[in-house]
Amino acid sequence: MNGEIPCHPKKIKEVILGDKFISINEFVAVARYGARVTFSQNYCNRVIQSRNLIEKFLTENRKIYGVTTGFGENVSKIISPEQSETLQRNIVRSHAVSVGEPLKKEVVRASQLMMLQSFGQGYSGVSLQILELIRGLLNHHVTPYVPGEGSVAYLAPEAHMALVLIGEGRAWHKNELLSGKEALERAGLHPITLGCKEGLSLLNGTSTVTAFSVLAVYDAMTSVKVADIAGAMSLEALKGTIKAFDPRIHKAKKHKEQAGTARNIVRILEESEIAEKHKDYRLQDAISLRALPQMHGAAKKAIKNALEDIVNEMQSCGDNPIVYPKNGDGVALMTGNFDGTYVGIQADSMCIAITTLAKVSERRIDRLVNHHHSELPSFLVANPGLNNGYMIPQYTAAGLYGEMKTLSHPASIDNVPTCANQEDAVSFAYFAAKKAYLITKKLHYILAIELMCATQALDFLKPLHPGQVTKAVYDLIRSKVPVVEEDRFFYPDIENIYSQVLHGEIIERVEEIIGELEV
Repeated sequence: MNGEIPCHPKKIKEVILGDKFISINEFVAVARYGARVTFSQNYCNRVIQSRNLIEKFLTENRKIYGVTTGFGENVSKIISPEQSETLQRNIVRSHAVSVGEPLKKEVVRASQLMMLQSFGQGYSGVSLQILELIRGLLNHHVTPYVPGEGSVAYLAPEAHMALVLIGEGRAWHKNELLSGKEALERAGLHPITLGCKEGLSLLNGTSTVTAFSVLAVYDAMTSVKVADIAGAMSLEALKGTIKAFDPRIHKAKKHKEQAGTARNIVRILEESEIAEKHKDYRLQDAISLRALPQMHGAAKKAIKNALEDIVNEMQSCGDNPIVYPKNGDGVALMTGNFDGTYVGIQADSMCIAITTLAKVSERRIDRLVNHHHSELPSFLVANPGLNNGYMIPQYTAAGLYGEMKTLSHPASIDNVPTCANQEDAVSFAYFAAKKAYLITKKLHYILAIELMCATQALDFLKPLHPGQVTKAVYDLIRSKVPVVEEDRFFYPDIENIYSQVLHGEIIERVEEIIGELEV
């Protein structure tokens, strides 16, 4: 994975900003697993130099957007230096108007980390004091309460985060929801007064858009490996032919992701008695089994394309204006770097790729539970009729896939002009990225259901032995999910396997045996 270090995020305990760009894994370590954030001396030096420049510009009363002028369509309104603190406080208060259910804590943490990434490059003019407070929130598990609906790309969710920095709004301290002021006090932190440009910078850019997208693309890159594992187990359980993965087939089509997927399936099913016995059982399998390399491979390619642009955005400064140093002085450049179109387009593309994986996984689930196709007991239970077995988990997968299809409609092509038409083209990247984040979670559930069904199906093929890899996955799942002999409450089973997918346990178990899977 581009930008990745060879360590699972849950094993990373500290992330240092400033000397190099952090990786996707380090980003997820902070957002999802609570790794501590520290600043290098180079980071601090860049921030201090940039802040000194913006204060110099203010004393010289240079005409700079958001520093000595109003915001948006109010750019023509001149603001005196004496009013700068009021201007910055007002933008935070007036823009904190997103609504609805709050964002997940990991998304808020990812957004705050993205702010630190962007500002720490020394182009924003934000004080080190503010960045140290944001770092303090992350390290002391103070998470702003951020309503998650109503953004066209930026501003409103970020404003709710910024409120906490000035002792307003609401925030969780650990797991308790408090006023922003009290949450800071509980953590031994203190609110700050925003100086010139700082409120604008905190609201600007692609912080939340990128936060959603980084988490989504990380989970998507996890999903493509799990999809290969689940697909291989389903192929094995359904007596599919391994001949469809002959390297000569995939050499004839010039997509390396396809060939890599075929190699993954062969490696996963190596030494499987089941696969060996049934390699000539059918001349040709259904498409969800036979074309697994082609369909998974195409999804992998789209997700890798998205990864490249999302990593670039993660390593960018999305502020406006940009403070550019030059020979002891500098210039403020008015810009459109806050635009999220790069991420929006790739997030929309990622939605299509992820939903494609869901499409073929759901079809494999149906084949597993459908005795007309599987040659296994109806709904994978020994006494069907009295027991429903895994009849309804397939409905769950179908329902999730239906939602994913709707969410795959592109958001980045839409437009509603705002700010009295000063912002006449907006990216709608926020919803594109949010959709990608939501869709990856739904795919994890569908893959968990496929793994659950494939594991149960293997029990009916005894005494034939599965491959070493699929047996290891079988054992991991069975450590949480017992064999189904009669109907029980299946929801906890799905959640347990979902957790194994989300936190990388399935992949780790496989790669311990055969090395890294190809993406």
